[in-house]
Order: sequence, then structure tokens, then C-alpha cells
Amino acid sequence: MYGNYDGLGRPPAFDLYVGVNFWTAVNVSSPDAETAAEAVVVVPGDSLQVCLVNTGSGTPFISALELRPLKSSVYPQANATQGLVALARVNFAPTVATDVVRYPDDPYDRVWLPWLDATVWDTVSTAKRVLNVEADLFEAPSKVMQTAITPRGGNTSDRIEFSWTSRPQPRDPAPRYILVLYFSELQPLPGGSARQFYININGELWYPGGFTPSYLVTSQIYSISPMWGSDQYNVSLNATANSTLPPIINAVEVFSVIPTTNLGTDAKDVSAITAIKMKYRVQKNWMGDPCSPKTLAWDGLTCSYAISSPPRITGVNISFSGLDGDISSSFATLKAVQYLDLSHNNLTGSIPDALSQLPSLTVLDLTGNQPSGSIPPGLLKRIQDGSLNLRYGNNPNLCTANTCQTTKGKSKLAVYIAIPVALAVVIGLVVALFCLLRRKKQGSTRNTVKPQNEMPDAPPQPDCEYIFSQSSLQLENRRFTYKELEMITNNFQRVLGRGGFGKVYDGFLEDGTQVAVKLRSQSSTQGVKEFLLEAQILTRIHHKNLVSMIGYCKDGQYMALVYEYMSEGTLREQITGSGRSGRCLTWMQRLQIAHDSAQGLNYLQPTSYP
Repeated sequence: MYGNYDGLGRPPAFDLYVGVNFWTAVNVSSPDAETAAEAVVVVPGDSLQVCLVNTGSGTPFISALELRPLKSSVYPQANATQGLVALARVNFAPTVATDVVRYPDDPYDRVWLPWLDATVWDTVSTAKRVLNVEADLFEAPSKVMQTAITPRGGNTSDRIEFSWTSRPQPRDPAPRYILVLYFSELQPLPGGSARQFYININGELWYPGGFTPSYLVTSQIYSISPMWGSDQYNVSLNATANSTLPPIINAVEVFSVIPTTNLGTDAKDVSAITAIKMKYRVQKNWMGDPCSPKTLAWDGLTCSYAISSPPRITGVNISFSGLDGDISSSFATLKAVQYLDLSHNNLTGSIPDALSQLPSLTVLDLTGNQPSGSIPPGLLKRIQDGSLNLRYGNNPNLCTANTCQTTKGKSKLAVYIAIPVALAVVIGLVVALFCLLRRKKQGSTRNTVKPQNEMPDAPPQPDCEYIFSQSSLQLENRRFTYKELEMITNNFQRVLGRGGFGKVYDGFLEDGTQVAVKLRSQSSTQGVKEFLLEAQILTRIHHKNLVSMIGYCKDGQYMALVYEYMSEGTLREQITGSGRSGRCLTWMQRLQIAHDSAQGLNYLQPTSYP
């Protein structure tokens, strides 16, 4: 009952789902009207969910929910692929006109409503018990079967008639129905008397031949398969020519049929995602089944659907969801998950190595959290073989290599931000400085006067083989092949930025160290000279505020530099607050950056080279 509990005076309308299948639409007619819905369904597991779904016509409500177990042999029309929704359950001519029969008279607590029209029908009753046969498929209670109706006056030409109207719904435009009629002869028939009648639906014979009920034994005539296709169903019982008594009926049930072919989400996936929901108190529409039906799948979940197997959770996106605490081990039991996005929360603790055992996982995003320790070896291996893309930027407490190095938080921020800006400024200055020094040196050694027909000297070119064969490079920096760069960058999958030389790619070394790979573009407008000059300079500088070169590549036409990775983003992002952290630098931090950058630039003066 709605009862106008919200004071709006607008009775709501909403949908009911039993498990993952549509049950019925609830339309409350008035605040004082009682509305009930009943379904007979087969439960495939050890639990059952009932969902009230908001359809935009008011907030769903519920006053009571009852569950009654049935024997598996009762109501055989309810099976794994279809359920029954009770539309009517009538006890004809009860002893007390308002008497509702249910438990304990009915062991299944079915609600049998009274129906009697004294102007049309006569009543027949008995105090004796009416028995059910051993293999009874419906087990009507004896109290219901102890009363019946016949046409008024006992005239065999009169009929018993009743009907119901088809009720299409948007989700069930062609409803199907199951009809169950209950009969029992309640009085011993005098000699020479006979009761036999036809059963017709919409003017067509429904039961072959005439039917004769048994004395004090329940008989049922019922639909083996659903009826459908009519706007109205008219049931008529009329005596045969051989009958001396009019027809009789004790009770009737009418059900609509609902398909229950939708499968619920894989049980292990449900257990895992439910544990995650409870641990983090997820504030989303995470109610009912996670994946089914498709239109009501949980926010942030992606599911796969097969015809004959349960849906599986293949993607979880709960970024920006306010999660805190450690990373739940339940994520590692989502065996079909391919994409797991936990970014921009406040997750702490170590990263579970069990995540590396997820066979289908290809993307794991931990950006913007607070995990500590190092990346587990199992995940490192997945990164190296290219089967996993791990995103973990803006995690200040997470180590990217096997050995964690601790630094002071203040200097760490300054170093991470100073290095990119220092590098950007330095490269241009150094190129100009180098060219100027070389030009002066050449001017002091060449003749002051040249013949007019003699061409000027060509600009000196850095010796490529010299630069890439210095012992310092071999001792202090690693030389990579182009094939190795493909593995490090997962075939140059993620671009960090672009410059005059070419693109800069994200990559991981075999020990998990994240690096930036600067690959010279074949179409670059800047020449080989500038690119090699940068490599030569970087192999010779060693300063805390200048980026370190981890290695290089000179493999045929391919040239690349491998730098340490700067995880805090660009200086522009930090100043404007447009980075992942969303925080702007304080003035003291900006002053510290300028100071550290100046130290790096001062170190780059020619007199500072070792």
C-alpha cells in the first residue's frame, strides 16, 4: 500500500524483477489500494534477488516480501526457462463468504480468495476431507476443494462461465497464460444420475470429450502449453447430452508466463565484486545482479554475454570513487577481467602480485593513488612481455625498480619538475654554445685570407661513430638495439610527448624501471648533428638537477635516447594545476625550482664538464 507516505499524492509505477528476469509492472491505482504480486519460479542457485526498478514514474516502495518453498514436482510449468505470475487464485463458494484460505490449511501458504455470486450460482459443500492423488501436480488444499458452485436451479442447460482479459505490457506485449481448473464431486450421486460436461475456451473444446469429476478426490484440467493470441479468454462449462446434472467447479488459477532465460552473472564474479562493494562501500547503483539484465548492469562494469553461459565481468572502472584502504585481493578473483581502472582514489599498501595471475588482464590503471613498495615481480614480467599496460603515474610512494630509493619529499618534487624545464632550455643553449665554440676554434686555425674562388669550409659535422663508440658510453650507459626498444615501449604504444627530433614514448626496462624513449623521426627537420650532439652532452653530465641518460640506440637508421622517466608531469601542468594531482605549486616551491634549475644551468657551463 502506497498510503501517500511521501505526501505527494502521486502513486508510483515501477517494475519488478525476480532474479535477473522481468517479473511484472506495478501500477498503484490509489494511496489506499493494496497491490500484490506473486510468482512461481525455479531458483538456479542458493539465493534469490527481488529488484524494484525505478522507471521514472515515482520512487518504488515495498511493504512486505514473502518467500515460500515448493516441492519441485508442484507447478511443472515453472521450470528453468519460464516462470508463472499469479493473476487469479479463486476458491468458489467458501463456507464463509469472506474467508481467505492460506496456511495452515494450505501448507504452501497460497492465498485463495473467495468468489461467490448467489444470484447466479448454487453452492455445494461437504465436511469430509477431499483427497489429492499421489502424483498430484498442484496439491490444492482440502478446505478449498470442500466447496463448489453449480448453475442456479440445477438446470443442465445452464452454464458456468468466467473470463479474464489479456494484459499486454511494454516488456511483455504478447502475454501467454496457464489455466488450472480444480474439480471434485462433493455429494454421492443418486442412482441413474450423472454429471458430465464440456470445457470450452473462446468457443473451442479445450478438453477432449466430456469430463466427469471424481467423488471426494481432486482432479485438475490444466494447460500443458501456454495459451496466447487473444484479447480475452472466456471459459465455459456446459453439460453434455448424457448428463443429468449441471457442471461443477471448485477452484481456478490463472497464471501469466514470464521467460526466465536471462542468466545471472557468474557466481564467482558475483562473490568477488560483492566483496569489493562491501569493502569500499561503493556509492553507485550496485544493486541486484552485476551484469544482468544488460540495461541494468552496474555502473562502471563491462560484461561479456554468451548464449549458453553466464555473463562475465570483463571491465571494472571505479576511478574517482573515493576508495581507500589497501587494494582488495578480491580483484584477483575476477578471472575474466581485461580492464581494471582504480585510478584517482586513495588506495594504499602494496600492489597484490596476484593481479598478475589474471589471464585476460591487459590494462591496470593505478594512477593517482598512494600505494607503497615496489611493483610486484609478476606484474613486471607481464609488462616486459607486452601482455599488460600498467599505469601508475602520480604515486609518490611507489617504486618502479626492484630497489626502492628514499628521497626527501621537498627535494623530490623540485628535482622532478626542474629536470624537464632545465632539459628543454639547456638543449637549445648548448647547441648554440657548441657551434659558437667550434666556429671560434676553426677561425683561429684557418688562413685569414682565402682565394676568392675557394669555397668556404663546410660546417664541421660531429662524428657519429665517435660519439656512439666512446668508452664512457659503454661503461656508463647501455646501448640498446631497435628490437629492444620495441619491447621496452610495447611497440611504441604510448606517446608521452612530441619534439623537434620526434616522439617520446613511455617504456619499461626488464627490472621494471620506467623510462622515456626519445626516438628520432626519419622525417625530422632537425638533423642528425643536433641529435647526436644531445647524446654526447648527456653522456658527460652528472648533476642531481639534470636528467640522466640511461642508454642510447644507434641501430642502422634508427637513433634513440633513453632517459629516466619524470613521473610528475611537465612544469606547465604543475604551475597551472592542470596535471593529474590538480594542485598548483606554491610560491616557495616555484622559487626552489628556479634555484635548482639555475644550479643545473650553471653546471652546464663549458668549465664544468668533467
